[in-house]
Amino acid sequence: MSDHALSDAGTVATAAPRGAPLPIPAGRLVVRRATFLRRAVTMGAIGVRMMFHDKLKLLGTMLGVIFAVVLSNQQAGTFVGLIYKNVMFVENSDAQLWLVPIGTETFTGGKVLSTADLMQAKATPGIEWAEPVIVGTATVQLPGGGSEAVTVVGTKYPRYAGGPWNMVVGDRSALGRPDTMVFEDGDRENLGGLNVGSVREVNGHRVTVGAFTWGLIPFGPSYAFADFDLARELLKTPQDRASFVLLGTSPGEDPAVVKQRLQERIADTQVMTRADFKRSIVRNILLKTAIGVTFGTSTIFGLIVGFAIVSLSMFSSVLDNIREFGTLKAVGATNLDLAMLLFAQAVMFGSMGSIVGLALVSQLARGVRSAKLAMNLPPVMTIGTAVLMICLCVFASSLALLRLRKVEPAMVFR
Repeated sequence: MSDHALSDAGTVATAAPRGAPLPIPAGRLVVRRATFLRRAVTMGAIGVRMMFHDKLKLLGTMLGVIFAVVLSNQQAGTFVGLIYKNVMFVENSDAQLWLVPIGTETFTGGKVLSTADLMQAKATPGIEWAEPVIVGTATVQLPGGGSEAVTVVGTKYPRYAGGPWNMVVGDRSALGRPDTMVFEDGDRENLGGLNVGSVREVNGHRVTVGAFTWGLIPFGPSYAFADFDLARELLKTPQDRASFVLLGTSPGEDPAVVKQRLQERIADTQVMTRADFKRSIVRNILLKTAIGVTFGTSTIFGLIVGFAIVSLSMFSSVLDNIREFGTLKAVGATNLDLAMLLFAQAVMFGSMGSIVGLALVSQLARGVRSAKLAMNLPPVMTIGTAVLMICLCVFASSLALLRLRKVEPAMVFR
C-alpha cells in the first residue's frame, strides 16, 4: 500500500466520530461468530455424527450405560418390592389411624392393647369406626408330617378392615363360616398342597380352607386370615386384648387433627396415621436390618461400574479422534464449542442407554414376578434413573474435556 493510501486511511480513521465503527475497505470480508444457539446446534450435530461413525465405540459405551441402568434398577426395584411387602398391610387397610402398643415399629404380633382403648377411640369425635386386629405366628401341621409357620391375622366381621385382599379364589365372606381361614396361594405347596375345602390343624385346631389370596407374603411367614374370634382362640389371646386397633375417620376430618385429639385421651397407647406407620416400618428396615445396606450397596455399585465404563469409553473416544478435535480447533472451535459437542454426545448416550436399559429391566421384572417376590418399578424411580444416567454421562464427558483443552490446533499440520 502506498504512503498516500496509508495517509488517506489514517485520515478517514481520524475523521470518524468516537464510538462509530471504522469503514471497511472495499474487497474485505467481515466474518462474524455465529450465535450461541447456532453453535450449539452445529456442534451437537457434529458430536452425534462422530458417535455413529465409530460403531464399536458406540456399542461399548451404550453397553456400559445399559448395564448400569439394568443393575441399579434391578437392585432398587427388588428393594422397593421388599419394602412394599412389609408395608402392604398398612397400605391396603381401610384405616386412616392406628392404635399400636408403645414402642411398636413394625406390623408384627407380640405386644397387645386393651380393648378399653377401642372403646375410648369409638367415643372420640372424628372417629367413624374402630376395629380390633389380632396378629401372631401359628403352626400348620402338614399331612405328610412336619409343620410350616403362618402369620395369623384376625379381623372383625362384617368390615374385615384388616383384610384379606388380593383374592384369587373365593372371597372374604368365607371367613364368616365356622372354623374357616383364608390362606396364601403362593404357599399352597408348602402347606401340603392346599385346595379349597382342605382341612389342616393350625395350633392344634382343625380349620377348613375357604379361599386364597395372592402375594401376601412379607419377610416372615405368609398371612393367613381368620375371623377375629377364631384367631383369638388360635393365638390364645385374652378376650379383652388385641394387637392393633384400626380406626376410620369421619368424612371431612383431618386424620392428623383426630390423631392429636385421640392421643390426649389415651396416653398409654400410641396413635399413628397410616403415613406415620409406613414411615416407621421403612425406617426399621433401613436402620435395623441388613437389607438396606445390601441392596443400597449393590445399586451404587452398578452406577459406579456404569460410570467407569462410560468415562473410559468417552475418554478413549476423545483420544481416538484427537486429530478431528484439533481440526475443529483449527477452524475456529473454542473449548466451549467442544464442551457442547461432548455434552450432546453424553446426553445421547445417557438417553439411548436408559431407554434400552429400562425396557430390559421391565421385561426382567415381569419375568421374575411371583407371589414371594415382585420387583416394584415406580415411575419416579425410572425417570430418576434416566436423569441420573444422563448426569453421570455429562460428568464423564467433562473428564474428557480436560484432555481436549490441551489440544493445539497446530497439531493438524504436523
